Amino acid sequence: MATIQELKDFTQQVRRDIVRMVHAVNSGHPGGSLGCAEYITALYQEIMKYDASSFEMDGKGEDLFFLSNGHISPVFYSVLARSGYFPVSELASFRLLNSRLQGHPTTHEGLPGIRIASGSLGQGMSVALGAAQAKKLNGDDRLVYSLHGDGELQEGQNWEAIMYAAGKKVDNYIAAIDVNLKQIDGTTDEVMPMGSIKAKFESFGWDVLEVEKGNDLEVIIASIKQAQALTGKGKPVCILLYTEMGNGIDFMMHTHAWHGKAPNDEQLESALAQNPATLGDY
Repeated sequence: MATIQELKDFTQQVRRDIVRMVHAVNSGHPGGSLGCAEYITALYQEIMKYDASSFEMDGKGEDLFFLSNGHISPVFYSVLARSGYFPVSELASFRLLNSRLQGHPTTHEGLPGIRIASGSLGQGMSVALGAAQAKKLNGDDRLVYSLHGDGELQEGQNWEAIMYAAGKKVDNYIAAIDVNLKQIDGTTDEVMPMGSIKAKFESFGWDVLEVEKGNDLEVIIASIKQAQALTGKGKPVCILLYTEMGNGIDFMMHTHAWHGKAPNDEQLESALAQNPATLGDY
């Protein structure tokens, strides 16, 4: 198991990967990627059981993760590569023509670690629930995880899935919501106020954990373990992860402006200076 410092070093390198990837093609979504770097690092470097060297789509005997808010692909690709799914050097092909690393994850290119095409918001939970039920039918005791944006919850299909999960007692499933309170056009309250997300999930029959320090690795790991302890008891589990969009890069934080904007040359240098290399760039 990695030490907290090693996980912090890993996350710092992931932040470098994210800004370098979107800068190189002047395209992509750095804000949410940076905000979720700690959570996805915790899953793949500390929590989940998987075999990156022998990737199979069905994932039997492994924990599974589904990224529903697929526009934050930079953080997903970086963590997958640095967890052994494919060469780190391939990160340099992000969003290039015929690359396996498209702007939104896809499956027909056969990229190890990617089990669904995502980015059409609102669909990831439905797929994750199917995978969780398949594990139950197969007698597979591993868990299914998913990640969703808070703005994504404005999509109606989520609420059908949330109702289904509780109604069918899918209790081997942990869904995390990235609550950064921002989306591409402004704050979530400006675009579509959702009231209390916690109250909504609870009213649908879920167990809900709130993680106020959603960019603190130690807190995140403890919270996921707490969520794991709630599985198998007849209810799906939701983690509300309060994060900062653009976390770790001062000029990208506290604004929605970097939801889908790439840094220029000068901004890239500033971002990299704030996050010195720890594992080596691609």
